[in-house]
Amino acid sequence: MRLLRLGAVTLVAAALIVALPMLAAAQQTESCGWEDGTSTLLGTNGNVTNVANVTSPGNPVHTGTHSLTLTESPHSGTPQGYIGYIEGLTDGDQVTASFWGYDDTPDVSPSLRIWGHYANSGDVNSYAGSAGGSATYSSGIGWEELSYTWTFDSSGGTRDALVIEARLYSSPSTCDSCSTQYWIDDVSVTAPNGTSITLPCAQSTPTQASTWSAIKQQYQ
Repeated sequence: MRLLRLGAVTLVAAALIVALPMLAAAQQTESCGWEDGTSTLLGTNGNVTNVANVTSPGNPVHTGTHSLTLTESPHSGTPQGYIGYIEGLTDGDQVTASFWGYDDTPDVSPSLRIWGHYANSGDVNSYAGSAGGSATYSSGIGWEELSYTWTFDSSGGTRDALVIEARLYSSPSTCDSCSTQYWIDDVSVTAPNGTSITLPCAQSTPTQASTWSAIKQQYQ
């Protein structure tokens, strides 16, 4: 009987060894296409105006019947629209985000880029340093997906959130009398279970981390 008991314990231990890497790698994904007809952005930085949830016909839409529009006016710096907010991150967590941007000016501005900055949980407008982003700009082919994957750095535990930005690049970069309109659609964010993903029109609740007892229950 003792040998049989040891065998059962060994099987449970082996199952846990297999399950733990899978648990650590578990991810959740949230998406937003502005189809609710009312949502816009989580926040902005710089000269961002005329932010609106718009419909087709009359506006470019990637999927469904709605998209987001925003305008840089006047041209100055690199304004950003906040399209994603991930809280509860720790060192080494990976976050992948993407959105579709509309650009019909091949190889020249105006164009869009996906970027991010570090922040703190509980305040989407907090700023704790640049997180960088993709070197790829929209190329002018119409609707185009822009994406990037970040590996989170808490800077010694001083930050635990990430804000995803849609960055606007107009031409000329500085112009007091200029304004340029942009369209964005279908943002998606994938982050580890146990974090909270907030998008303009979709909000997750933190996924509870599985406990040892819960894992063991699966193998009894």
